[in-house]
Amino acid sequence: MKRVLTGRFMHETNTFSVQKTDMALWRRRDFHRDNEIPAAFRGTRSALGATFEAADKFGWTLIHPVSANANPSGTVTDDAFEQIAGMILGGVDNQGPIDGVLLHLHGAMVVDSYEDGEGELLVRLRKKLGPEVPVVVTLDLHANVTQQMADNASALIAFRTYPHIDQYERAWQGAELLERAMRGEVKPRTVIARRPMMYGLDRGRTQKGPMAELIARGEALEKSGEALAVSVSAGFSRANIGDVGPSVTVTVDMSRGDARPHGQAVAEEYMDHAWQTRDYQSFTLLSVAEAVARAKAGKPGDKPLIVADYTDNPGGGGYGDATAFLKGLVESRAERVAFHAICDPEAVMAGMRAGVGIETTIALGGKTDPAMGGGPLNLTGEVTHLTNGKFIAYGPMGGGLERDYGPSMVFRVGGIDIIVITNNGQAVDLAQFTSLGIDPTRYTTVCVKSMQHFRAAFEPIAREIILADTGALCSETYTPELFDKVRRPVWPLDAI
Repeated sequence: MKRVLTGRFMHETNTFSVQKTDMALWRRRDFHRDNEIPAAFRGTRSALGATFEAADKFGWTLIHPVSANANPSGTVTDDAFEQIAGMILGGVDNQGPIDGVLLHLHGAMVVDSYEDGEGELLVRLRKKLGPEVPVVVTLDLHANVTQQMADNASALIAFRTYPHIDQYERAWQGAELLERAMRGEVKPRTVIARRPMMYGLDRGRTQKGPMAELIARGEALEKSGEALAVSVSAGFSRANIGDVGPSVTVTVDMSRGDARPHGQAVAEEYMDHAWQTRDYQSFTLLSVAEAVARAKAGKPGDKPLIVADYTDNPGGGGYGDATAFLKGLVESRAERVAFHAICDPEAVMAGMRAGVGIETTIALGGKTDPAMGGGPLNLTGEVTHLTNGKFIAYGPMGGGLERDYGPSMVFRVGGIDIIVITNNGQAVDLAQFTSLGIDPTRYTTVCVKSMQHFRAAFEPIAREIILADTGALCSETYTPELFDKVRRPVWPLDAI
């Protein structure tokens, strides 16, 4: 039986956030150790769910020391990185020998001492395993992929959907490739191409445009056998690091000779297309005033207008407590509005002290960094629901996994039902509303904090979707002063 090391170590780091990602933040969202992992992930449509299924099919013995998936936030502390990386590397030391590795990483983790957290982990892992043990890694579509990652992983397989609803399928693809490599049928090696660009490929949108075109071309190469895997990554641009930006990696089979030159040519051709289409953008952002006016225009009985606060997206490192849009709704006396969410543990505690059905005044939101999307609002209303914030998410991105947003409440202010949570996270599942007694289909306007992932669950119930720029942390601002660590010259900071 082959012994396979697996696990998750996932973080998308917004280096402009004031919230350091320490062990406390890692443990608040999705953190499991050793024997907790099978119970949490078996039978789910998740990356680890697929990994357990593959182990059953291929007869692997799985070594699974940790699954850690922190909400996007600021730079990861050295202490947290060393602890979690040590758990993974300890699997080699304490439970070896290891015949193969299937790791689920993000690809955009920045640590206090390492701009390329995943690359540093893979370097350490490769030193322990030696050059021949196959190491297959799944990545987020928004990975900032580096040469160090390509050199130390045998194969890199990125998600192909945004919203990311194919994590299960990509894990299965990685498992099948790992099995072939451990049997000696193939010898995977990965090459990478990039261009001097900080963003592009429509920020990774896969419905149409250059990203969709390149993914389709890559899948055709895989089906033909010309490549073992082709991954197109849009990058994560809210990172002040040297290697920020899009990439293409091609995993080739070296068992019949050196296929790297051909793989490199493919990767370069694909990145030429990314460079040529770098200005393509399929989305438009509205001002707060425009979004409020659209919310006010709805009529009772309409399907809901979905308004996404694009720039306070917790999925991109936003604090989830920006109040600019909520302030506009309250001041306009908007009706039949459901709002998800304000991340404010202090406000939840104040609501719990007040109790359900009692009128109270609460200072809500805007406490992390008031300059980013508005400061606290003193609002008078009543608490209508209180929960522990736990539920099972069965939507397209839920996969049957338990979610935990910590103690949560609904605070009703006039005609607006405001969900307030303790653990930050963007809206990606209808159960984030229904678990708190809110049926989003019954509201004229539903507000979410998200850029794109919300679409998987909320687009089917919407009459229309609009995106709002509230001036929060994830605003699309690119200046040399902000990005002083990025390689130069680079577009759009330089005219190239």
